[in-house]
This record gives sequence, C-alpha cells and structure tokens, in this order.
Amino acid sequence: MNMKFDRLLGILTILLQNNRVTAPYLAEKFEVSRRTIGRDIDALCQAGIPIVTQQGTGGGISIAEGFKLDKSILTAGELSGIVAAIKGIGSVSEKSHIERILEKLGASSDSVISLSESIVIDLASHYKTDLTAKIEIIKQAISEKQIIKFDYFYDKGESSRRIEPYIVVFQWTSWYIFGYCLERMDWRMFKLNRILNLSAYNEKFDLRDIPLEKRNFNSHLPDDIKLVAMFDKSTKYQLIETYGPHCYRETNEGLFLEIGFTNKSYILSWLLSFGAKVKVLQPLDIATEIKLIAESILSNYI
Repeated sequence: MNMKFDRLLGILTILLQNNRVTAPYLAEKFEVSRRTIGRDIDALCQAGIPIVTQQGTGGGISIAEGFKLDKSILTAGELSGIVAAIKGIGSVSEKSHIERILEKLGASSDSVISLSESIVIDLASHYKTDLTAKIEIIKQAISEKQIIKFDYFYDKGESSRRIEPYIVVFQWTSWYIFGYCLERMDWRMFKLNRILNLSAYNEKFDLRDIPLEKRNFNSHLPDDIKLVAMFDKSTKYQLIETYGPHCYRETNEGLFLEIGFTNKSYILSWLLSFGAKVKVLQPLDIATEIKLIAESILSNYI
C-alpha cells in the first residue's frame, strides 16, 4: 500500500466517523500540508465520494448525508479482521506506522468497531528485537525483489544460504521465511530464529510461479514419522494444549498417544519435558535415545 492510498483511506475513514472536520485537523493528523489535503479531497471526489466543503466559521469537510447513512465502506466484521491482523503484526513490527494505521481506522463511540483491548494478540517472543529487525529486512527485500543471504543453523549443522524471498509465514508457533533457495534450487521454509547474519544485497530476481503443492505450507514439514507413547494421566492438560482434546485415548495404564512428527530433535525435547511421566513405545530409536540421554543426565549428578 503506497503512502497516498494509505492517507486517502485514513481520510475517508475519519470522514465516515465524524460529521465534519477541518483541513488543518487533517493536515496535522497526517503530517502533510493543507494543499496536499486539498488534493486528496479532490481525488476522493473524483473517485465518486460525495464530499462537501463549507467555508467560514463552523465550516469544514464532510460527506453528504445520504452517503453517510452507509456509515462505512467496510463491514464491522471486515474492519475487525483488519484491526486484529494489524495488532498481531504490530507485536513484531516497528510500532509507529502500525499505530498510525490503527488510529486512522480508529473509532468514535458510534463507529463500527472499537479499538479497545478486548482481544490482545502478541506474536512476539524472547527474540522480539532481533525478530523485528529480520522481518523489516525481509519485507523490504520482498518489496524490491532482492535476494537475501544468511547463515542457517539446523540439526545437521550450519550452512550459508541465498534465497529469493516471497512470504513471511507465522505457523507452528514460529516465524518462517518461504522462498526459493538458490543452493538447493527448490522452494524452502526457514525458521527466522535460526537465521543469523541476515542481509539483502542489490541482486534482483524475477518472480517465479509457486507450484500449487508448495503453497501448502504444511507440506514443508510433513509429519511422516509415527510416535506411539503412554503418558501419565496428570499430563492430560499438556497433551490437549499441544495436540488438541482428541489426540489421546484414555486407558487404565494412562493416556495413549499416537501422532506423526517430522523433527526428531523437537520431539525428543518435547518428550523429555515430561520427565518420568511418559514411556515411548515407538519408534524404538527414539526410546533408546531418551534412555541414553537420561543416563547421561544421571551421570552429571553422581
């Protein structure tokens, strides 16, 4: 969204929510000159919005009464969705621009949506400052079609990657960058918290068509390895929190869980967080590795 369209949307929203405002008020609110506001009003009129201007004391800018009966070009549900999305992104982005947009979509007592904090969305983490900087670099690179490069750390070690960035994704409780990896010559997902030394450089790329099967982000982390385990009944709330209320079967011995997983290191750390309250039945290599880790931990305290 360019700045002019952003400003026009903001002016229109204010006019829909107020009987009359003045040009100086709009100029101060959007940090532009009164002449710019005048041009914006002309642009809105040319777009078919019936705006009325009145000079002198008590005058100002308003929308013709018949048009204003509609109250908003967006429904309450649509505007609620926009506000919720902006709030969520705001938790990992620079605040100033987000706050200006929210204010422009903001509310008087009889508007279609209130910005009161009845719902708080915070997608940030302990890495918020680092995450914000990464997202800003990636967002700019996507906008300008610039290749990005970074060092990536994963279970097999570390490697240097160059990718054509396409989409920043929040999924599986983490942030990822989805793009075309020039080292692997294929589409890949990279977790932002595992990326270091991120930078964009002045090498442009042409947009590729993303294959339909690659647009399903779940396919990038297929859960094709099966875990079978028995959990203590006291862990029920933890299983529900992670995999939902229907993920286990209650038996006399405990809670029987059978799920698929992809990342071995993740499933190991998750199982170890239960201590002695879980017994892995399958696969045997996971059970064996947990036993070896437990013995190694024990050796530290003897």
